[in-house]
Amino acid sequence: MIIRWLETGMIGANCYLVMCPETKEAAIIDPGDEGGRIMRLVTKEQAKVVVIINTHGHADHIGANREVKEATQAPLLCHEDDAPMLLSPAKNLSLFTGHAIQGPAADRLLREGDTVKIGKTITLEVLHTPGHTPGGISLKAPGVVFTGDTLFCGSIGRTDFPGGSFTNLIQSIKDKLLVLPDDTMVYSGHGPESTIGQERRTNPFL
Repeated sequence: MIIRWLETGMIGANCYLVMCPETKEAAIIDPGDEGGRIMRLVTKEQAKVVVIINTHGHADHIGANREVKEATQAPLLCHEDDAPMLLSPAKNLSLFTGHAIQGPAADRLLREGDTVKIGKTITLEVLHTPGHTPGGISLKAPGVVFTGDTLFCGSIGRTDFPGGSFTNLIQSIKDKLLVLPDDTMVYSGHGPESTIGQERRTNPFL
């Protein structure tokens, strides 16, 4: 797969463009802000966006959903437990930023074990990794995992927001992520990439 990403918004949330090299069909993962900039990347890569995926429902990861969805006409996916957050500025925490984000609603609700196919070469498997939010997900493909705000390089997601659970987060990481091969690349919702092996060895929270 071809992976490109941008840091978007004031919090610097990572937005990923994941593209099949054969068909140029692509997914946008977490369009958090700066929809115009995201679409310029899509144009530059000559990508055909066929799906938009939110790893969770916080404002810094969904802020450009509407702009990107209107530009691409691609369906929007998120886990069923975070679907209400897309529609509620209070639940997605944007109400407290002065820039309320409301909708659009998800077109498809995801669950553990679901798959999302992109072009001829990419199948993303949904791993339900709650803890940062109840419906947080990671997206696994051979050799890579997109972890949203569950696991970072040298850190883990916050659990002090409504719906967060430190116990659930650590369990998610141990049961769903640390079982992956050490050389699996970790692309998280904030910060640089890492590997499962590096996090297993050096992450102070684990």
